[in-house]
Amino acid sequence: MANTSSAKKATRKIARRTEVNKSRRSRVRSFVRKVEEALASGDKAAAAAAFSAAQPELMRAATKGVLHKNTASRKVSRLAQRLKALNA
Repeated sequence: MANTSSAKKATRKIARRTEVNKSRRSRVRSFVRKVEEALASGDKAAAAAAFSAAQPELMRAATKGVLHKNTASRKVSRLAQRLKALNA
């Protein structure tokens, strides 16, 4: 248990940030799942729309520190690759 007032405040801040990050991570996963479901169903238009919505969410998560920049870029790249394969 934290003893000093600064340590107690740090604990409160960490708890707050954890909640925010958890909701952001969940939001990103939802957007990515929508793209994957559209790709699995073979719906090109829905997949393209879902991808264009998911891409900025992934990059925003990277900017906010929820995901590493390279992780977000890798996920975007792989989704784009699958979308391109579906269109071909």
